[in-house]
Amino acid sequence: MPHLTIEYSANLPHYPEAETLTALNATLCAHPEVQDEADLKTRFIVADSFEIGTAPAQRAFVHAQLRLLSGRTPEAKKELSERIAAVLRERTPQPKGVLVQLSVEIVDMDRPSYVKERL
Repeated sequence: MPHLTIEYSANLPHYPEAETLTALNATLCAHPEVQDEADLKTRFIVADSFEIGTAPAQRAFVHAQLRLLSGRTPEAKKELSERIAAVLRERTPQPKGVLVQLSVEIVDMDRPSYVKERL
């Protein structure tokens, strides 16, 4: 914990994943809710097969999901989602003529059932 997954549509060419991962981890680890930098696990998933709406328009998406153990305040969650959005807004490719939708969600993980070990 926490786990950050960023999904994006394959029609966003040359997404700077490595730079974006570094920037995301830096901004999240600077927040007091992330107490141990080694706990943050961030990854990208490219959606090769996707459809957005029904109109024949050029559309793309970037969606980030941050999973945290339950118990964070709404204010802390909002701060974390804004940090993620700021990094993605700055680094997401914006091909000409393509509408890119950006979204971020914070998901609470059930603290009592979560298991984590360092092997």
